[in-house]
Amino acid sequence: MSSPPDKDGTFFYVLQDALKIIFVDDDPILREFAVVNLTTEHATVATAGDGEEALKVIEAFQPDIMLLDLEMPNMDGFEVLQRLRASEAWARLPVIVVTGREDVGAVDRAFSAGATSFVVKPLNWRLLSYQIRYVQRAAAGEAQLLAAREKADETQLARQLERLALESSRFLTAALSQQPSLRPLAADFARIADEVLSPPADAAA
Repeated sequence: MSSPPDKDGTFFYVLQDALKIIFVDDDPILREFAVVNLTTEHATVATAGDGEEALKVIEAFQPDIMLLDLEMPNMDGFEVLQRLRASEAWARLPVIVVTGREDVGAVDRAFSAGATSFVVKPLNWRLLSYQIRYVQRAAAGEAQLLAAREKADETQLARQLERLALESSRFLTAALSQQPSLRPLAADFARIADEVLSPPADAAA
């Protein structure tokens, strides 16, 4: 949890959570400013000069959030967004678009491509730090919610399978009492049910 600023106005770092940021922009001076202004005791910053380099850095750096320019050589920000959202590993990476463009078309296209938020240059690094913190914490909360929902779905499915196994066992018991010749089929069914309901060896480990 972040500490509040001192009452006497002493400077404090906004980014106090453990955080890995990638800043992607073709302007080398702006990249250097990003490192200077966003790096803290807890936040680390990697940079890339275009979209192609950014995709390589992402795999090595494993960022928590991306700051992305739109107009860059080799591969622009729009294509980077499309690549990320098509990737299972990075589909949910929070991306703040950082650009000199503020026309409606650029804004709409960026969000349609998968941008999480949008800021316009020239940058106020202090305000940007607050936005990074907000976007990252919102993304973390969403991830926790999705994980909890998936766990609940898995629990419900397990209960349904257990009920199916119980009812099937009752049915087979009743059927076998009337027709003993069904025993080979019952044995096959029991074997298959046991394979379905038993967790894999690696999961149990």
